Amino acid sequence: MKWPVRPKQKRLAIFLLLFIAIQLLPSPPRNHTEARQSFSMLSPRFMTDTVAALLQSACNDCHSNNSRYPWYTAVQPVAWYTARHITKGKEALNFDELLRYSTKKQISKLESIAEQLNDGRMPLKSYTLIHRDARLSGEQTALIMRWADSLRTILDTLE
Repeated sequence: MKWPVRPKQKRLAIFLLLFIAIQLLPSPPRNHTEARQSFSMLSPRFMTDTVAALLQSACNDCHSNNSRYPWYTAVQPVAWYTARHITKGKEALNFDELLRYSTKKQISKLESIAEQLNDGRMPLKSYTLIHRDARLSGEQTALIMRWADSLRTILDTLE
């Protein structure tokens, strides 16, 4: 006896089988290191505790060597999507490596931080949609921008 299968049911069954199958593929490596971050710009000597907390909640997952991974990042394709975001974020700016950059590049990165916050491009909307603690108020954004500008001014005098 053959049961009639509707096209929608067939597509759903194929989708579910594919979804289950991709769960068997390996997940990308996690962005986490136990090593001491001696070149980290996130050191208390470079910022106040308030700025550090804001950067931790709004920036570090994609712009440092240590990301937080909620449960859903273990599910494919979310794991691949997350890994790609982190890789691209660290390529653009890695707070844990910022002191390895030349002074000129550090200045450029600090300018970029202020510009992207001012333009509302960071943190990404796709990130703040899920991570509500990463949403920055106008006052918080201004605080980070002042920090970046003041640090950039100090670096300007050294160059």
